[in-house]
Amino acid sequence: MIAGMEVAAGVLVVIVTFFDVFQAVVTPRPSGGRLRLSRYVQRWLWAVTRWTALREWAWRWREGILGSFGPALALVLLAIWLVLLLAGYGLISLGLATQIRPRPGPDTAFYFAGISLLTIGYGDYVPVGLAAQIVALIMGASGIGLFGVAVASLFNLYGAFRRREVEVVALEAEAGAPPSGVALLEACAAAGIVPDLSELFRRWQTWAAEVLDAHLAFPVLAYFRSSHDNDSWIGSLGAVMDAATLVLTTIDCQSSPMVPEVAGWARMAQFVGGHCIEDHVLSFGLPDQRAVGVELEEYRSARLRLSTVGYRLRPEPEAWEAFQELRSRYAGRIAALANYWAAPPALWISDRSPVRQRSRVYHLASPLRAPRRRFLK
Repeated sequence: MIAGMEVAAGVLVVIVTFFDVFQAVVTPRPSGGRLRLSRYVQRWLWAVTRWTALREWAWRWREGILGSFGPALALVLLAIWLVLLLAGYGLISLGLATQIRPRPGPDTAFYFAGISLLTIGYGDYVPVGLAAQIVALIMGASGIGLFGVAVASLFNLYGAFRRREVEVVALEAEAGAPPSGVALLEACAAAGIVPDLSELFRRWQTWAAEVLDAHLAFPVLAYFRSSHDNDSWIGSLGAVMDAATLVLTTIDCQSSPMVPEVAGWARMAQFVGGHCIEDHVLSFGLPDQRAVGVELEEYRSARLRLSTVGYRLRPEPEAWEAFQELRSRYAGRIAALANYWAAPPALWISDRSPVRQRSRVYHLASPLRAPRRRFLK
């Protein structure tokens, strides 16, 4: 009776573990269910890590803690799955102890499960019964399969990370770091490449779709921070969304030096980018609020900056009303993302609370002048 209960408990642990591995690594789409152990683990660990990091005043230590979480989480999940399988198979081995020679005790049963799972096979314990032999084969296959899936997922994870960061880093030259939609439009005007905004919006439409697919398939990837100071995928997406919003609501595209395609691609980037932001909020269970996130005086300051570099603007009352309506569709959500992942504060993104950050000042008076960076030591 006790042996049967041990086998049943072990089988349950193994099934729950493999279900979690399948949902977290193999299934290329978000999945729910209360048996998703990895989802609870990553959220609990992130809450503790974020709480600890935000109480660290030194910038280097804070970013070091937050930046290490994503890679560490991937290894922690692998270790948890391995321990759970070891526990499950150990219980099964304990229940089948009469079919193993020499007969293992409570401690050596888990040792037998470990050497079988890791395919070490010292030969000091040998399954002699049919059920024990079948379980030993399944344990060896499980260990090989788990490590194979883990290695493959790490390659996919880092490949998706590199693809995500290419556009984030490239945006620095135009939008600065931390990125800003206003700075992006200023830089394009200063460099005389305003018509090329259509290509930028097209690329970011594709980027938003790829990031959405990658983050929902591999939620761990969302916790990987950018490898460059003051950059983040959230801030970069928000900057492009703000630039598209200003193009559609504030800049008079008919009289400004823009090709007609710019407004069209801005609208497409807005749609896919908004979809990306919305699905992240829903997937990670974050608050979904409608908010503009920009005061009228801040908006007027942005208008002044845009008009200074040569853009023709729509009348303020009409433009401000349209700006409020369009930005309220995503501003509250992207602020929730920035707050949850503790993204570096940027213009109009996150709560913009006073946090010590390194700053980079890009001088765009001449389109051929290289950006000059100033670091806070």
